[in-house]
Amino acid sequence: MKKPIIPLVWQIVIGLVAGIAIGYLLNIYPTHSEWIVAQVLKPAGDIFIKLMKMIVIPVVFSCLVVGIAGHSDSKAVGRMGLKTIFYFLCVTTTAIIVGLIVGNVVKPGAGADLSSMVQHQVSVSTPASANHGFGQVILSIIPDNVIDAMAKGNLLPVIFFAVMFGIGIASLENEKKTSVVNFFSAVADGMFKVTGMIMAYSPIGIFGMIAVTVTDFGVASLLPLVKLIATTYITAILFVIIVFGLIARSVGINIFTVIRFIKDELILAFSSASSTSVLPQLILKTQKFGVDKTVSGFVIPTGYSFNLDGASLFLGIGTLFIAQIYGIHLSLADQMMLVVTMVITSKGAAGVPGFMFVILSATLSSAGIPLEGIAFIAGVYRLMDMPNTALNVLGNTLAPIVIAKWENKFNDTSHASAVKKSRITLSNE
Repeated sequence: MKKPIIPLVWQIVIGLVAGIAIGYLLNIYPTHSEWIVAQVLKPAGDIFIKLMKMIVIPVVFSCLVVGIAGHSDSKAVGRMGLKTIFYFLCVTTTAIIVGLIVGNVVKPGAGADLSSMVQHQVSVSTPASANHGFGQVILSIIPDNVIDAMAKGNLLPVIFFAVMFGIGIASLENEKKTSVVNFFSAVADGMFKVTGMIMAYSPIGIFGMIAVTVTDFGVASLLPLVKLIATTYITAILFVIIVFGLIARSVGINIFTVIRFIKDELILAFSSASSTSVLPQLILKTQKFGVDKTVSGFVIPTGYSFNLDGASLFLGIGTLFIAQIYGIHLSLADQMMLVVTMVITSKGAAGVPGFMFVILSATLSSAGIPLEGIAFIAGVYRLMDMPNTALNVLGNTLAPIVIAKWENKFNDTSHASAVKKSRITLSNE
């Protein structure tokens, strides 16, 4: 594919700015805005999300199979899996605790007058993890029918089957194993090409999605929630600088180098509020950054269900925000139980817009906080979902780098070359 005259990252920024401008105009001049939103803008955004959701399952399945079956040592797969889950649990738990600390210190819901926000409603349902024990959560991961799970886009059951299938392939004799691994490697490469085609449409999709959002809530409805929105953004930035910065430094990587290397993906994820939209690119980018193919193919798809750092961070802030609106005091013991609940309910969340309402409803139910409180933030949640999604993406880029370092599967030569090229590209832009 020919290199575009305007780099993709700038196309996305243009689409974002234009969408905000059009949305603002449609909000203050509402004549025919309903038709324009329903028939033009919303379909434009929905097309992009559907295209990205279309390729997620094939990419995840093929990359996981290659990542696991490509290992010659089954013990290495198990060791890497344990390290990956341990890392995910540590980082997401840290994010939840940081969110709760910020919520207690800043108190974003204290004294907020949200009477103007009650018109925003959201339908929420409580996930299985909130109604059942740990055993039921485990059962929900195992698919009755993997084809049905794929058709429904249920990522966790697909990951479970892909891991089992990959282990099975790894145990075959070398000739058969090589044939299967080569097939799925070709499938993954083909899906990455399809991703490139879809990305060419992304600026239009971003334009449509952000225009719909701005048209719907306008600027006036932001005012009662300015404190919450500002708290979300500032906390996300500090989490990147402090927590991610320390993690990256511990393995000899500069977090700002990682940010610069995946700037296109971060802007796209931020604009679309969907981490799914950049999953294939992250796998490729981390490989170019120096991460072994078997590590990136395993860690990143798994991280999309178990390593939602931005979502975890907002769980703490959002829960305390709603509790403060209703004047509900949560003791230290209550908040410690919330941490446990959030760690469980945040696992298996889909990387698509809006799923946070389901996770948040489970958390509120466990704490005895009225679910109706979600309606107060429903109208402008997308604005807070944007930095959280970008944080999810950055977290799932850092994770395979850390695991690759731990497993001695990081190519320093490829890393140095990738960093050099990214600096040249950035200076040219």
